[in-house]
Amino acid sequence: MYYKSSYISKHIYQYRLIYFFMIVLFLIGIIFGSIIVTSMGFIQKQDLFFYIEQYLEWMVNDSIIESADVFQTALSYHIQYLILFFLLGISIIGLPIIWVLIFIKGIVVGFSVGFFVNQYGWQGLILAATGIAPQNLFIIPIYLIGSSVAMIFSLGLLKKLIARRTTQTKVQPLIQYCIVFLCLVALSVIAAFIEAYIANFAMEKLAAWITSS
Repeated sequence: MYYKSSYISKHIYQYRLIYFFMIVLFLIGIIFGSIIVTSMGFIQKQDLFFYIEQYLEWMVNDSIIESADVFQTALSYHIQYLILFFLLGISIIGLPIIWVLIFIKGIVVGFSVGFFVNQYGWQGLILAATGIAPQNLFIIPIYLIGSSVAMIFSLGLLKKLIARRTTQTKVQPLIQYCIVFLCLVALSVIAAFIEAYIANFAMEKLAAWITSS
């Protein structure tokens, strides 16, 4: 246990700049997403607000959203995202796409939270805190770790390519790479569970509260 903890600490310290870069890139995406909200025109905001209102009313009046379906959809989405990181890390040329995916994820989070707060005020803040934040507080670190590990692996392959090493690539780094992503996939199950059985329930209750107020 101590050896594993020491290895992880050493790994994080060695590649701290890469992890820091990914975190900063994600935060820039959040800021950019919130800027998009403030720069939207009145008509654009009203159109989007109308669709959200319709969706909230649909949740309250006409829809019974099965938690099992939400869980399956969320888990499938997370696994696909992680598989994409995995494949992009192996491909080397997919490194810029990894950066774009993390940036876009930040934009989505920043825009979602920003729009709810902008349109609903403190009610929107509560809606974002209970309906959006719980699963994202868990899945975002998973995405950041996955993208960082993919970047580390991709840079390692790139260094070998530049050095023109024709010797056979060691299997151990690839095995470790696969194990890390398998662990991240396992952890994404928890994020999907939170989204399906906690955040989804909270969204339904808050939707009823907001539409009735």
